[in-house]
Amino acid sequence: MIKPLRIALAATAALLPTPLLAADAPRPAALVADGMPAIPQELAVAARPYMEFRTAGFSGWNARDRSMLISTRFGNVSQLHSVAGPLMMRRQISFEAEPLGGRWSPQGDVLAVSKDNGGDEFYQIYTLANGRLNLLTDGKSRNEMGPWSKDGRMLAYSSTRRNGTDSDLYVVDPRNPSTNRMVAQVKGGGWGIADFAPDGRRAAVINYQSITNSDPYLLDLTTGALSPIGDHSKDIAYGGGKFAPDGTLWVTSDEGSDTQRLGILYPTTGKFTPVSAPSRWDVEEIEISHDGRTIAYVVNEAGISRLYLMDVASRRVRPVTSLPVGVAGGLEFAPWGTLGLTLTSARSPSDAYAVDPKTLKVTRWTESETGGLDPARNVEPELVEVKSFDGETVSGFLYRPDAKRFPSKRPLIVNIHGGPESQTRPGFLGRTNYLINELGIAVFYPNVRGSTGYGKRFVSLDNGPFKREDSVKDVGAFLERLAADPRLDAERMGVTGGSYGGYMCYASAIRYNTRFDGALCVVAISNFNTFLENTQSYRRDLRRVEYGDERDPAQRAKLEEISPLRRVSEIKAPLFVVQGANDPRVPASEADQIVKAVRSGGNEVWYLTGQNEGHGFAKKENQDYLFWATLLFWQKNLLK
Repeated sequence: MIKPLRIALAATAALLPTPLLAADAPRPAALVADGMPAIPQELAVAARPYMEFRTAGFSGWNARDRSMLISTRFGNVSQLHSVAGPLMMRRQISFEAEPLGGRWSPQGDVLAVSKDNGGDEFYQIYTLANGRLNLLTDGKSRNEMGPWSKDGRMLAYSSTRRNGTDSDLYVVDPRNPSTNRMVAQVKGGGWGIADFAPDGRRAAVINYQSITNSDPYLLDLTTGALSPIGDHSKDIAYGGGKFAPDGTLWVTSDEGSDTQRLGILYPTTGKFTPVSAPSRWDVEEIEISHDGRTIAYVVNEAGISRLYLMDVASRRVRPVTSLPVGVAGGLEFAPWGTLGLTLTSARSPSDAYAVDPKTLKVTRWTESETGGLDPARNVEPELVEVKSFDGETVSGFLYRPDAKRFPSKRPLIVNIHGGPESQTRPGFLGRTNYLINELGIAVFYPNVRGSTGYGKRFVSLDNGPFKREDSVKDVGAFLERLAADPRLDAERMGVTGGSYGGYMCYASAIRYNTRFDGALCVVAISNFNTFLENTQSYRRDLRRVEYGDERDPAQRAKLEEISPLRRVSEIKAPLFVVQGANDPRVPASEADQIVKAVRSGGNEVWYLTGQNEGHGFAKKENQDYLFWATLLFWQKNLLK
């Protein structure tokens, strides 16, 4: 495929702009490529249509003109746009060098936005008007934007400004920055205001401890008193935290259940009363209409989102069956009753939709471009379930190339999600569709133990250093099944993943070093002890709950034992390491040390660093170059 393209380019050289005459694709200035070959220009040209898809994320409604606020990208990063009606023009209203998110006030008179710098995740909060930002926070600490009060006079946020570690609670009227004040001083990095009570004098607060333990409180906004709701000695996880107009506090909770259920939490007694029926699946998001009559909620059914509307008075539940099959989220009711949301599927980038709660009619508000490609060509995944080493059932999604176009046995890439409290779900694959559709490479996305979406028992199976490698053993069970598949080539397999999935990438390349012909590990943990010591202080205790506490001698020894850095000599496959220089979660030192160690053993390593990136690449020019390098890496190691 590459050779004819080179000839075609040469034959028409006189007609092409000067940049395309170069033999190599230009590398963005902020990317440092160490030990890597240049990217052939014809490879970039061949893949170009797959780079040009867009997405649209629903960000809320404007009460003044009934427009929809969305986040979408026309330049290098996503910006905020206004859409006046279904499938109408996207009018850009933010013009920053970094991506940003935002939310209108309930009256539609103030747009509050959040933005970091170069992926460092030290978010600052601003108001945006007439293309200009007005800073509300201190410009230094990490700030996370919360909800507006019902009357729109207060915006909540948490901030580490006091000591760089603890997420204290603040409110501000953005129209008057002098009103900025701390309303509660706390200890820990998981605090946030979930919602304001209708009276504006109280707020529901959640202190996130871990994926299975979060503690609710009622906050008095005048005195700063935090009153615990329920028994905090129990491992119970709460989500949602939405006040209805009558003061009822609706939440999701796994109290008395393995999964999250929709129900009412009574602040005075701490009692949780479930309303949704028992299920093996989580209720993962809720939203309440402005008149309090309807609650919308999304259930994660084996990775597919199912949207339901419940009449509060009668408890009658109606499924929204006309919504396309996919992954939905970001629910928000408009004051006039319409429900907005974002939805993505294997054959559609994420787009904004609206639902009429009376008729259940679904209206698509945006239709994102796919680079001129027909998204119907993209394959739907098939569910793969296996029994792991201990009898535990684990599953994942397999995307196969078209058997008619690629009739021979196909190479396979195992792509492991991060988190680990996350879940691979069947959404739009974007650039990865090039691997499947054009190169004929199958891609498998496993949900190993520790993934969300399968209940709190399952998500806890990998907790701590002594259970950590059980999830790596799950990969082995998948490999046995996939290697026996007559349409897959067991002799040509690669592994990739990012963040915790990057650790899994290293660990799998070590444990199954006779299986894998290449490993592409992104923003990856290479040593758990150095990771815990160097990750940002505001998140260190939260990560200790999941991985283990490096201050405890026994846990530290085990963390060292299972760390990939200790076993780099066992990595036999070529390695490609990708890192953001400003990553606050997995610092660049994690990548630096494993690259040095692997090279000292004589093994090949490609190393790509984004100087203006954090925990993953957010800028399109960097994403494109990384993907071209990814194609070159897999072509060399899987298509030989």
